[in-house]
Amino acid sequence: MSEHDESAARPTPDDLARAFSVLAVETDDETVVYVGRPTVDVRALEREVWPLFRKRGYEVRLQRDYDGRVPSDAVALVAEPRSTEEGIPWRNVVLFVLTVASTLFAGAFYWYQLPVFEQPLSALAAWPFSAAIMGVLGVHEFGHYVMSRYHDVDASLPYFIPLPLFVGSMGAVIRMRERMPNRKALFDIGAAGPLAGLVATIAVTLVGLQLDPLPVQEAAASSQNGARVVFNNPPLLWLLAEASGTAGKLEAGLVHPVVFGGWVGMLVTVLNLLPVGQLDGGHIVRAIAGRRQETLAAAVPGALFALAGYLYFVRGGLDSVGIWAMWGLFTTGLAYAGPATPVIEDTLDRRRVAVGVVTLVLGALCFTPIPVEVVGP
Repeated sequence: MSEHDESAARPTPDDLARAFSVLAVETDDETVVYVGRPTVDVRALEREVWPLFRKRGYEVRLQRDYDGRVPSDAVALVAEPRSTEEGIPWRNVVLFVLTVASTLFAGAFYWYQLPVFEQPLSALAAWPFSAAIMGVLGVHEFGHYVMSRYHDVDASLPYFIPLPLFVGSMGAVIRMRERMPNRKALFDIGAAGPLAGLVATIAVTLVGLQLDPLPVQEAAASSQNGARVVFNNPPLLWLLAEASGTAGKLEAGLVHPVVFGGWVGMLVTVLNLLPVGQLDGGHIVRAIAGRRQETLAAAVPGALFALAGYLYFVRGGLDSVGIWAMWGLFTTGLAYAGPATPVIEDTLDRRRVAVGVVTLVLGALCFTPIPVEVVGP
């Protein structure tokens, strides 16, 4: 688009006159700054001007100052062209490849117990484990991404985070580059991830429960020498085992490593559905309850610290204490930063409210107070 075309596409002071009295218009590269005085309250101003700028290809935000150019009795509307990223997202691709390698290594070394250092290609035998982990993480994030595209909200592709320990990854995230237009979009984008992830988690779990444990797992279980890390099963995993007639495997504590992919998916779900900040649960509850969500969010860190304290002081041990204490600190920061705020504070329809309640109930079925513990000889 030429400079003339760009100028023609920008909203004019007359376009904004109903809500904003423009004193001056300045440009800073592709950014357009409208200095003026609102003629309505701030929330009404956003509702008025946001659709107009978006239709012209701009994202707009209200600032009290902009590089010292705004008088004390005025504000600035800062309009920037919407992102038009093209080409191959190399950072996403590289992180994806590294995470595949990391999950292959974790599966081969910790679960399949293959000689990966002497024979690196032997790690390929752990592809079912890698596919399970990448599947539950990837489907979760692509649920967000697809719904973001549906609502025309600019979002990045998933960034996978490699970590060559038991899981092989610290998870995956997408980056939202724009504000949520309304509560409907906030809800749909927030709920799409955990719901899509749960579908993948249930599928992975059911497949894994049909597979026999590995010989190395059976040998380790029969020896019972030394301390062992035990991943305790949440209610949803028990329900799936009962429904598929494989509860005996869970009771024996011997399941194929693919089941652990489902276990990871359930832990990711329950953590993401904590109703705080910009976690998925925060989006869902913010869309349903509006600004009252912040009151609930403020209680989440305290609840997590209380759980950690109970496990340490009452139950007497360190099992999973670090997990809940770390997430207590993390959610404290998220609660302080606040939730995503939609531009238009419309009311959510009953169907979405019902879906939100079901999503949170499913998340509760993924919770276990001691997800990881160490049992000694």
